[in-house]
Amino acid sequence: MQIGHRIAACGIVLAAAVGITTAAGAQEVPALVGQQLPGLLTTYKSIHAAPELSHHEAQTSAMLAEELRKAGYSVTERVGKYPDGSQAYGVVGILKNGAGPTLLIRTDLDALPVTEDTGLPYASTVRSKNPAGQDVGVMHACGHDIHITTMIGVARNMVALKSQWHGTLMLIGQPSEETIDGAKAMMADHLYERFGRPDLAIALHDSNFAAGKVSVVSGPALASSTSIDVIMRGVGSHGAAPEAGKDPIVMASEFVVALQTIVSRSIPPDQPAVVTVGDIHGGTKRNIIPNEVKMELTTRCYSEAVRQTIISGVERTAKGIAIAGGVPEDRMPIVKVLDDESTPATINDVELSTRLQKIFVAKLGAENVIDKQAIMGSEDFGIFSMNHKIPAVIFWLGAYDPKKVAESERTGVALPSPHSPFFAPLPEPTLRTGVTVMTDAALALLQ
Repeated sequence: MQIGHRIAACGIVLAAAVGITTAAGAQEVPALVGQQLPGLLTTYKSIHAAPELSHHEAQTSAMLAEELRKAGYSVTERVGKYPDGSQAYGVVGILKNGAGPTLLIRTDLDALPVTEDTGLPYASTVRSKNPAGQDVGVMHACGHDIHITTMIGVARNMVALKSQWHGTLMLIGQPSEETIDGAKAMMADHLYERFGRPDLAIALHDSNFAAGKVSVVSGPALASSTSIDVIMRGVGSHGAAPEAGKDPIVMASEFVVALQTIVSRSIPPDQPAVVTVGDIHGGTKRNIIPNEVKMELTTRCYSEAVRQTIISGVERTAKGIAIAGGVPEDRMPIVKVLDDESTPATINDVELSTRLQKIFVAKLGAENVIDKQAIMGSEDFGIFSMNHKIPAVIFWLGAYDPKKVAESERTGVALPSPHSPFFAPLPEPTLRTGVTVMTDAALALLQ
């Protein structure tokens, strides 16, 4: 009820803000953005205060769909189907404007199970149940509220500037990015068969540098993410008689340490890779050696060959330690790769990256287009490229207060990162820059 009330209020505010001049003709993008900005800032704060977890973006998706309809788009809701058969909250907005290319622009919709601690007047106080049934705080701790608001501004601008472009604009509100299964769900629901296959795809993501600046990475931009469950099985016994069993806790401890050699001894030094054990659980009581220990792993890399090397290394290491520990053949470890919780690397198309780089330099100035390295975080935006058959690029939007960035650089004290309860983008000029550069990009690409 709380979420629905806030989103409804957001819709009222947005309805009042829609009235941008649509007879703009040659009106400049900065003027249109400036006209929208007060309403967009209010919209952003409303969305920030009403986050929804992955798979539950009902009100957020409805709000975005309504705004796209009011702007003049043909809108379809509930696009996407998860492996369990449930329907996703994907949104597709289509605006046709004569012959020309089709450009896909994506925003993500979901928030994180994080209790906000920013102290902002529009901070989230929403609580919800996570998939395990636990009561958790909910927060837009990764800037998806910035992304949604940016899309609303871009959608309106492209209607006002229809005389300056030709083709089809496909706006995607993607659910469940944080669980990296939302893009798969939309593609599984025949996204391109139903709405047309795009010629190009772009997206933005806020990042930890100064607001007012952007960055485009050419080639690898984000790592693949592979989720692996490992069950180290032993033979339970009394804690005072370890010789009567095969201790899976000791073997799991050896396994965690041995995993570190996969990257250092199996992967070429010029190939970035990460293997992390994020969860480990075994046992019920201090004087009982359990039958098994369960571990949850995540691996990151840019190449499929490296990914396969990591997977085989995990399997080989687990089995080798079990054999060395004398575990019976019928109690060998279970290693399971979770395909539904994995996503390939996001590889930016080189030619499209170069085009965007030139557009941004021309519009913002070279000093505001910065170099940034690929990161080991993961995204599922690359799914929309159909394994690189469609040129696609995700670029970075600075979201931090420039004064705080300068102070951080001076002192060496890091600012709160995305996924932190203290993460607080600076709405202005982040939104001004985001709406401006995404509109500029869309106008340039739809020729």
